[in-house]
Amino acid sequence: MTYEIRTRGKPDAVLPALRRVMHMADPDVPLMNVRSEEQQVDADLQQERLFVVLTSGFGFLALVLATIGIYGVTAYSVAQRTNEIGIRLALGAVPRQVLAMVLRDASRIAVIGVATGAGASLLAMGLVRSMLYGVAPNDPATLLTAVSLLLVVALVASWIPARRAAQVQPIEALRQE
Repeated sequence: MTYEIRTRGKPDAVLPALRRVMHMADPDVPLMNVRSEEQQVDADLQQERLFVVLTSGFGFLALVLATIGIYGVTAYSVAQRTNEIGIRLALGAVPRQVLAMVLRDASRIAVIGVATGAGASLLAMGLVRSMLYGVAPNDPATLLTAVSLLLVVALVASWIPARRAAQVQPIEALRQE
């Protein structure tokens, strides 16, 4: 059986009196698992909180892996185009133009990937509806925040290879071929 008792004071202060009353009513009935409403709510939400922490951790890990992947792909692309970049710089291109070219290429790929992911998330929103509390699966603010975050991460991950490309010395790039 479960009993609920309301008290104006601290729940722990009422416990000895509660044990005495229960013992007087029936000495064979043990008083077990006594906790406050706050403790009960915490116990009920413990699994959901663990799920949120794990999901957030996996989401952060996915973001880090995506950043590393974008950096790697952009760095590889720049390495493959070193000769082209050297020729552009030798013919009068400004390093800022090379930087913009690399970032533009990386941004194009990132926009395609984010658009595909956002579309897939809208299609799969029925699967996660029961796991969300206080947020609709197609909440525009949440989707816009996620899309913005991913695009910023893509640009930041592409920035280092783009700067390296802008600092290529034309003569070194042409010798590399």
